[in-house]
Amino acid sequence: MEKQQTKILLVDDEPDIIEIIKFNLEKKGYHVFTASDGLEAIKIAEKIIPHLIIMDVMMPNMDGIEACEQLRKDSKFSNTIIMFLSARGEDFSYVAAFEAGADDYVTKPIKPKVLVSKVKALLRRFEGEDQNENILDFGGLIIDKDEYKIIVQENEIFLPRKEFELIYLLASKKNKVCKREEIMETIWGSDVVVGDRTIDVHIRKLREKIGNNYVKTVKGIGYKFTLPKK
Repeated sequence: MEKQQTKILLVDDEPDIIEIIKFNLEKKGYHVFTASDGLEAIKIAEKIIPHLIIMDVMMPNMDGIEACEQLRKDSKFSNTIIMFLSARGEDFSYVAAFEAGADDYVTKPIKPKVLVSKVKALLRRFEGEDQNENILDFGGLIIDKDEYKIIVQENEIFLPRKEFELIYLLASKKNKVCKREEIMETIWGSDVVVGDRTIDVHIRKLREKIGNNYVKTVKGIGYKFTLPKK
């Protein structure tokens, strides 16, 4: 599905937030509608049937949780993705949101570019693709194959091509060991002679840029991508 046809409903009672997010989403080609509370959101959603709703929790007239519950009772919105964007980061807020039928929950503040990357990942299901095919979202680390960039703790980083392909390969096989032979074949190809030292140098450079917590060495075999323990 083309982005020009993708409808996003943005619901928040803070005009400044609406303006910033709307600007950044429209810049990427999305068709953005806005509402300032849950009641207005439901009325607009019934008219446009959005692909994605980005909604605050605390709002006047009807809060986001109640609006989400109402929308999920209507079969018209069974395929609509609902993402909460809220300043509330307590565990009970997360639980309430997901119990109401949310697909994702993001806490404010969030950099617009990071939010746009999350939106792209969620909307993959409407493009006939696996949402993880080109964008891998691990929370604190987002790997965007479309734009050859990664976002680490909301900081955008552009990697040289081989380093990007290496982290994407490892991350796409999360928790599985990638043998050195597989890395050589996939990243450099069989026609190029690459020694272990070349792979090690690229891994070292990756760790310098994204931290030491994601890529683990499996001695004598290869490397494995894992998520840091919370």
